[in-house]
Amino acid sequence: MPRSASLFADPPARPSQPVAWVTAHCDGGARGNPGPAGFGAIMTDPKGNVLAELSGYLGAKTNNVAEYSGLLACLEWALDEGHPHLRVVSDSELMVKQIQGKYKVKSPELRPLWEEALRRIALLRRFEISHALRHKNKDADRLANEAMDRGMGKRPAAAPSNVTSPPSAATGSTVLRGFTRDGTIHLLGGASLPEGVFVKIIPE
Repeated sequence: MPRSASLFADPPARPSQPVAWVTAHCDGGARGNPGPAGFGAIMTDPKGNVLAELSGYLGAKTNNVAEYSGLLACLEWALDEGHPHLRVVSDSELMVKQIQGKYKVKSPELRPLWEEALRRIALLRRFEISHALRHKNKDADRLANEAMDRGMGKRPAAAPSNVTSPPSAATGSTVLRGFTRDGTIHLLGGASLPEGVFVKIIPE
């Protein structure tokens, strides 16, 4: 019986899919050199959606070790999650140029980290790394500092309230935000006015 052409014919060629690059902003820092160190990174898709936030406390390390730790964490995440096209943005000019081959790696402490980074990069299909100023890497910097705070046992800073502001430097008073209606004070956010306080209404 002749084979059916519909079953055994070569499948039609599929159009090539656009490359989906993942961008990683990474940072590392140490409070002292060496000192309590941590790294942070934020991974985003081509539309800027956050895929993951990475951070870790490293103990007493140098700033450059912390920077490399951030890069290694990004590479590990990309490989584990199946993202073979990775762009990395870092504010460490030293690390970026060492990875690019523009600077030699003379530090015996950094060399094994550099070698491991190159090994992981070789497992990707495409890789790019670029340098950015610190103010363009603020989210990764925040995550690195949060990691250092955790490691040092510091509590995270309280989120700012939309009801009260810090005490006035001049009077030591607390400013409450709200409005008046029919002679009654209504505070925003459902806050209640403490009893026995003097109230001064300031128009905005």
